[in-house]
Amino acid sequence: MNQRPKLTKEISVADFRDFYWLKKELVEFCRAEGLSRQGGKLEIADRIESYLTTGRKESKPKKPKAISNFDWNNEPLTVKTIITDNYKNSENVRTFFTAHIGNRFKFSVPFMNWMKGNHGKTLGDAIEAWHEINQNKKAKKDKKNIAPQFEYNRYIRDFLEDNPTATRAEAIEHWKIKRSMRGDNVYRKSDVENFRNG
Repeated sequence: MNQRPKLTKEISVADFRDFYWLKKELVEFCRAEGLSRQGGKLEIADRIESYLTTGRKESKPKKPKAISNFDWNNEPLTVKTIITDNYKNSENVRTFFTAHIGNRFKFSVPFMNWMKGNHGKTLGDAIEAWHEINQNKKAKKDKKNIAPQFEYNRYIRDFLEDNPTATRAEAIEHWKIKRSMRGDNVYRKSDVENFRNG
């Protein structure tokens, strides 16, 4: 079993990729090296990997200034209204979508991301996208999707599903062993046997 190295600027990119790091450790590294500590765990890890690879500290990219001056608070909206680069969720927009979708309309995160990423499309396209996003949400009956940065949660969930008689404490013990090893942190059936024999 390879021992987990310390997270310093001398760590190899391979070692950095192959071991599990807490967000707190990543933030501490960024603080020590003068890197930005902003963003989620995956974004910070990508920043550190880039720094370890190139030795360059990335400056925060400037947000491009909006070209459009469309007034999303007051302009009359129709299904043909183009989604501009200065789009904002406003009461005016909420009223429009509620009129076309009904009282069940809500600004969900996936829908807001769709709106931000689809400048040039129309509010009619947005209505279709809302229905599609809503349908996909309903279709996810099996497992709750856990984002990639929450490796601990995924491992515990998958361990307990695969070992129904095991306790949460046992799952946590297996996780501690798994995260200290080189490689990914995905639960596998072989973990139980390997850790018992190891």
